[in-house]
Order: sequence, then C-alpha cells, then structure tokens
Amino acid sequence: MKLAIPYEEGQIFQHFGKTPAFKIYDIANGQVGGSMVFPTGGQGHGALAGLLRALGIGAVVCGGIGPGAIDALSQLNILPLPGVTGSADQAAQNFAAGKLVADPDALCHHHDGVHTCSHHGEGHGCGGSCH
Repeated sequence: MKLAIPYEEGQIFQHFGKTPAFKIYDIANGQVGGSMVFPTGGQGHGALAGLLRALGIGAVVCGGIGPGAIDALSQLNILPLPGVTGSADQAAQNFAAGKLVADPDALCHHHDGVHTCSHHGEGHGCGGSCH
C-alpha cells in the first residue's frame, strides 16, 4: 500500500489543502519501505484527492483537513487519518506498525478568514493554516 502525508521540513504539514508536498511511503508487511517527496505544484484542496488517487495512494495521514477533502478522499477509496502532528517519518512508522493514533473528529472549517479547528477547540485567525 502507498501512504501519503502532507509534508514540509520533516513534519506533517498541518493544512491538507495547502500542502507544498506529500511524502509518499511504501508500506508492506508492517514496515516502511521506500519513500519520496512529491511536490503538489501549487494544486490545492479539491485537486489533491485526484492527484493522490493517480499516485495510487490508499491512506493519508494528516493534521487539519476539512470535511470536503475528507469526502473527496473517501469517494476515491483513500482513507483519511486526520489529527496527527509531528514527524512525518514517525507517523509513517506508527501507521505501518498499526500504532497510529488519529483523531477522526479533527476537522478544520474556514469562515470569513477565521480558521476553526476542532482538534484545537478554538477558533483563530491563523493565516489559513492549522497548527
């Protein structure tokens, strides 16, 4: 299976729809195989689900993600695993080992420039990114 993680400087990029790149991991037999960084080329939000499907991705570990993106991924049989922070490589290892702790209720909503992330429990104007 292939796993994708929104990626920047070794960390899980916390706004799925604005990620500059995905780190793609090959997962087999409970182990992380090879990996590569794949730039999004400025594609965002709705286009990302199609991009991931074209890459053969089966699951996405991410931080903040909106309900529309979750629906788009789910419709393409890509499992979204939101609410994860920290090292992308560690998250991939945890996923491969069956130890990843995701928060299915970690959704981000955008209204008039205020970004509300349920995994923070508060609204904040954070420049459109969820940290």
